[in-house]
Amino acid sequence: MTDPPPDPEAELERPPADHRIRLNRYLARAGLASRRAADRMIAAGRVVVNGALQIEPGILVLPGRDQVLVDGAPVVPEERAAYLMLHKPAGVVTTLSDPQGRPAVLDLIPKDHAERVFPVGRLDRDSEGLLLLTNDGELAHRLLHPRYHVEKRYRVRTEPEPRPADLAQLAAGVEIEPGVVTRPAMVTPAAGGAFEILIREGKKRQIRRMCDAIGLKVTVLVRIGFGPLELGTLASGTTRPLTADEVRALELAAGLPTRKTRR
Repeated sequence: MTDPPPDPEAELERPPADHRIRLNRYLARAGLASRRAADRMIAAGRVVVNGALQIEPGILVLPGRDQVLVDGAPVVPEERAAYLMLHKPAGVVTTLSDPQGRPAVLDLIPKDHAERVFPVGRLDRDSEGLLLLTNDGELAHRLLHPRYHVEKRYRVRTEPEPRPADLAQLAAGVEIEPGVVTRPAMVTPAAGGAFEILIREGKKRQIRRMCDAIGLKVTVLVRIGFGPLELGTLASGTTRPLTADEVRALELAAGLPTRKTRR
C-alpha cells in the first residue's frame, strides 16, 4: 500500500520548533489588524496559505517560507514595530478610513511615517484624547483584553455639573442597561466642575452611558491616560512616538514581562 499524499494542513500544524507561529499572530505581526480582527479575516475565508484556503486561526506558519495571501495579496510579517500616541480631536472617527468621508485618525498620521499602524481600541467621534496606534497586534490584543484590566482615565464635563452623590454613584457602579452594571471606578472631582474617572473595563461608550443613566449629559470627554501612558501636553491632532520605557511599561501592563519588543 502506498503512503497517502502529504496533508498541507498537517504540515502546517507541526510543533513550532522551527519558529512557526499561529496564523492569526502572523497577520497581527504583519500589522494588518489586531489578533481578534485577524481571526475574523481568517473565518471569513480571506486567507490562503501555500495555495490552500485556511479558516483555522491556530494553523502554524513559518515566516519566510510559507506563502500567506489575504484577499489575494501577499502578507510579509516582521516589519519594524511602531508605537504612536495620538491626541485625537473631537469630530474624528477612530477608523483608518470612513465611507462617509469624515476625518479619520489615519489622516492625522504624519505622511513620512513608514510603518502601517492601527488604533488600539476606540474613542467615539465626539470624544478626544489619548489614542494608541501600533502595528504590534500581540500587544494591542492584550491591552484590550479584559483579563489584564488595563486602566483608562478620562476627564469629563457634564450638564448639569455633578453633585457629590452623582460622583459616588459613578464610583460604585451604574446600571447602563437592564442587568448590566459597571464595575467600581475611581472618581475624583477636578477644577471647574469637571471630574476624572478611572475604569478598568471597556464597554462601548461606557462613560457617556454611565452619565446618562444618572441624568448627566456629557459635554466634554477626554481620555488622559491609558495604562501607564499619560496624554500630557501633546497638542490636539498631533502624534509622537512612544519612548522605549513607555513601550516596556505597556508590555508589563499587558502581562508580557519577558517579551522582547520588535524593533
